[in-house]
Amino acid sequence: MTAVDTTRRGPGRATSGSPGRRSAPRRPAGPGLWHFLTFAAPGTLIYLCLVVLPIGLSFGYSLTNQALLRPDTQIVGLRNYRLLLQDETFLESLRVTSILTLIVVIVPNVLGVAIAVLLDRRGWLYNALRSVFFTPMVISSVVISVIWTRILADDGPVNQALRGLGVAEPPGWLSDPGLALYSLSSIVCWQMLGFCVVVYLAGLQGVPQELAEAAAIDGAGPVRRFRSVTWPLLAPALTINTVVLLISAFKIFDHVKVITNGGPGTGTTATVAFVVLQEGFVENRTGYASAEAIVMLVLIAALSVVTLRFLQRREVQL
Repeated sequence: MTAVDTTRRGPGRATSGSPGRRSAPRRPAGPGLWHFLTFAAPGTLIYLCLVVLPIGLSFGYSLTNQALLRPDTQIVGLRNYRLLLQDETFLESLRVTSILTLIVVIVPNVLGVAIAVLLDRRGWLYNALRSVFFTPMVISSVVISVIWTRILADDGPVNQALRGLGVAEPPGWLSDPGLALYSLSSIVCWQMLGFCVVVYLAGLQGVPQELAEAAAIDGAGPVRRFRSVTWPLLAPALTINTVVLLISAFKIFDHVKVITNGGPGTGTTATVAFVVLQEGFVENRTGYASAEAIVMLVLIAALSVVTLRFLQRREVQL
């Protein structure tokens, strides 16, 4: 006798291996595409108009000798870029910007971690201190620059206090070419510190207390617990702070313009962004300034990508 297949098949249904199997009906692409365009189109249009288009125009201008007050514009190719390699002013601005960026990336990160650990407590006092540290971030950079210009002036409160303590000749914080760049960097660090503190505090909130308690039971002290448990879990916060500080420091202009105006002396605190605007709007060399801006954009993008990749790889390894 042959075995009888008692498996019931519904009407119009085929077995899994039968060639007559019908695939699931495809959903029409029209509604999904319409929803995508509805939500993405406004943001994409704004991005294209305010970011991509200006970058494209700047690159086009960098290939010309255009000036705002000169109607006759000629295409000069890569001549502006070749001139940049011989421009001592631009090369010096790269050196100044590199020093300022290095200081602004390191100091707020180090102080931000320390302050965040101290403020990682409950209570109204710690909440108030968090607001105090974050307040400089919501104040305009111009206002911050004006305040610190008055504080660090040769006859300002700082030097007056030093004279009261017996210092006959207080340092010229903003007038001494050897100190001006570091004073400027300190002001930027002070303003950016609150951002780092808030990001690290958010990272500390995500550290499981069970891990710290287990390490304490194993005999690890506070320093060992921070180094082995807390600090590895703060890797995402370190990545965010480092990339944001890197981009912010490399394109600083308003602090330089208000506090030192590129001085004292010749270009001792002139950053790349400051030189770009000087060339474009003061020296009336729009094409050359556009070439400087494109170089600055490429440097920022390259440094940001390299830093982001390195720090994200560290997160995976941890």
